[in-house]
Amino acid sequence: MMGGRREGPLMRNASHSVVKSRILMAITIGISLGCLFAFLYPHGILSSSAPAFHSRHTQVLSAECESSERLNELKSQYAAASVTNAELRQQVKELTEKLRLAEQGKDHAQKQVEALGKRHKAGPFGTVKGLRTNPTVILDESVNPRLAKILKHVAVQRELVVALANWNVKDSLEVWFTNIKRVGIPNYLVVALDDKIAEFCESNDVPVYKRDADEGIDSIGRTGTNHAVSGLKFRILREFLQLGYSVLLSDVDIVYLQNPFNYLYRDSDVESMTDGHDNMTAYGFDDVFDEPPMGWARYAHTIRIWVYNSGFFYIRPTIPSIELLDRVAGRLAREPKSWDQAVFNEELFFPSHPGYEGLHAARRTMDFYLFMNSKVLFKTVRKDAILSKFKPVIIHVNYHPNKLERMKAIVEFYVNGNRDGLKVFPDGSDW
Repeated sequence: MMGGRREGPLMRNASHSVVKSRILMAITIGISLGCLFAFLYPHGILSSSAPAFHSRHTQVLSAECESSERLNELKSQYAAASVTNAELRQQVKELTEKLRLAEQGKDHAQKQVEALGKRHKAGPFGTVKGLRTNPTVILDESVNPRLAKILKHVAVQRELVVALANWNVKDSLEVWFTNIKRVGIPNYLVVALDDKIAEFCESNDVPVYKRDADEGIDSIGRTGTNHAVSGLKFRILREFLQLGYSVLLSDVDIVYLQNPFNYLYRDSDVESMTDGHDNMTAYGFDDVFDEPPMGWARYAHTIRIWVYNSGFFYIRPTIPSIELLDRVAGRLAREPKSWDQAVFNEELFFPSHPGYEGLHAARRTMDFYLFMNSKVLFKTVRKDAILSKFKPVIIHVNYHPNKLERMKAIVEFYVNGNRDGLKVFPDGSDW
């Protein structure tokens, strides 16, 4: 009977020792081969694997650099956004303040917003100057397309001389435009208040504009007095300003000796000739009022200036200018016995006070020797050997009633060189 083979303890121990020896030998051989290959092939067994590794390493470094640059860019964008956000917050604050001020007086909302503008720090002593020149309005040709078309052909650099005339002043008007042509002023326009004067202008190649029918204006234009006709200009000029044009408003009792556009400053809403006759009356002076019963305080100082002449002024297309026209036209309609020149000056100069809000308009007085009134001419200039040689820009015969005769004499004196042309007239209106 065959039995199974059995191993004893000694045999098993010998077998285990052999296995361990073989394992240790394999490990030793593996380590040795690993060291050998590590020495011979530091970048790996396959040479092509080294560039791949290097490329991947470069990509990682590049990605890290790009991430750093991107981070810096984001930081810069964040800083810029923070600054922009701060500016926007400041703008919101300013706009809120503007709205608050606007609510205090809706009639002046737009002016207040424009006046506030961007806030500035005050500069060194003696260097600070306030805003003098208001921005012009956005032109609106829908107000009067026909007039807009005419002005495009007549105006030069969006400005022109404008005069209102009816048949009653036909002779003075002829002297007026004859001298404008002689001086070479191309940008002028007559607003005809009746058909006869429109035809007269057309026959003399004078640019003319006849308004559309308006009984309220036409009736005054046909039959009104000089003062009534003069008052119409404040209503009519509004459309010129709305169309974006600056206007040199001119009465027809004016003789042009030079081009007035060469002598304007254009830095104010209204630039006007004066009724003053010397530096004090034209530009203002300290007038001391004496009241003896007041004792120690008997002397009171006042500021005086002679009025602007509403028959010759340059007006820019700004909000204050249009408001001035509206104010004057409104008062003349409500107060038919008022004189337009008086109302014109009151609205320009009266300050705000309880119950009244003054006009916030910039104004400039013209040189009274360049833009001369007839008082200066006949009382002073013609008698002065030096001043009489000086040629004014215009002369306005506003102080004297015999306008046509004096206009012709002015032409004789300054244009034709007749040095005796003005001698026959008295200083004033009495012969």
